[in-house]
Amino acid sequence: MIKKIIVLLAGMLVTVAVYAAGAQLRADHPDSYTVRRGDTLWAISAKFLAKPWLWPEIWQANPQVRNPHLIYPGDVLNLSFINGPHLGLQPSVRREGDAIPAIPLSELKMFLKDMRVMDSNAVSSAPYVVGLEESRLRGAVGQNLYVRGLQGDAGQRWAIVRPTHVFRGFEQGDPKDAENGIVAHDMDSNAAMVNAPWSENSRNDGHYGKGDDLGVEVSVIGTAETLRTGDPATLLLLDATKEIRSGDRVMPIDDAPYDAYYYPHAAKSIPNNAKVIGLADAMVAAGPQQVVMLSVGSRDGIDNGSTFAVFQPGETIHDDVASNSMRRSFGEKVKLPDEYLGHVMVFRTFDRVSYGLVMDSLRPISIGAKLTTPQ
Repeated sequence: MIKKIIVLLAGMLVTVAVYAAGAQLRADHPDSYTVRRGDTLWAISAKFLAKPWLWPEIWQANPQVRNPHLIYPGDVLNLSFINGPHLGLQPSVRREGDAIPAIPLSELKMFLKDMRVMDSNAVSSAPYVVGLEESRLRGAVGQNLYVRGLQGDAGQRWAIVRPTHVFRGFEQGDPKDAENGIVAHDMDSNAAMVNAPWSENSRNDGHYGKGDDLGVEVSVIGTAETLRTGDPATLLLLDATKEIRSGDRVMPIDDAPYDAYYYPHAAKSIPNNAKVIGLADAMVAAGPQQVVMLSVGSRDGIDNGSTFAVFQPGETIHDDVASNSMRRSFGEKVKLPDEYLGHVMVFRTFDRVSYGLVMDSLRPISIGAKLTTPQ
């Protein structure tokens, strides 16, 4: 019986091509690799390929194999060079455990940020923290929060969110503004510091307050449970990643904000002027395992797992030699090439914007960095 199984599996040997034009082999690639528990398709691809985000090209299996994504611990990958490089997948005789994923949520969750992009009116009309226990300026876990406008029952749990950015679009109107595309303006949610529970901070970028309102970003910073209903209602703060303050909003909990698994792949298409428009957890620039906001979303065909190469736009400088001028910084100008920074993988998408995790980077990624197809 065992011999029959071995013969059957040998007949099902999966051979998949490594595309010479795109998925180049690493110089230090192994000749074979045995899949282990805890592996991911991304990690295995990175052992063979210089561009692991091109893993879908590697796992294009023969039609008789029902699901080429089902690769199990114990399976062996063999590299051969018959009419070009190929990877052969030899299934193990006994398969135990689950198939390996591309990138499991468990490996990313510590880096992901629970962001939501919502209609501005929905955010402004949401229940909000009006005060804290013992008139404190900041709230910590185990303390009471007083919330206005909350409808619900005692014992119900809520997400505490903070408005952090407002998105504005400039596709229409003045052509000078149109080159901005989509921008993200910082917000201040402290009702004690501004005239409203939340508002945009002043910016000196020439387009503050202009453009089409594309929605407000809120970041989940804690959870609370209703102790007493009323207006204001009393909530007990159960957990928090930041100190709670006046003006923070209260919204229903999203039990499943993320996909269980992520399958990195090159975006099908990238709109013109696609770029990084904000930083979720950095002041000036982001590095590996940090979150950035992108000016593309589901409307542009972007889905979770879409992977981009990120480039810093080249500066435009004066060519003092070609200008043949007695004075520097006059005359002919030249634009320098864009500089490669790293890769970003989308993990959450909305209509016009999305959020990406920096997978790797040679240099810090700042606002304005360009998104391109990985090359």
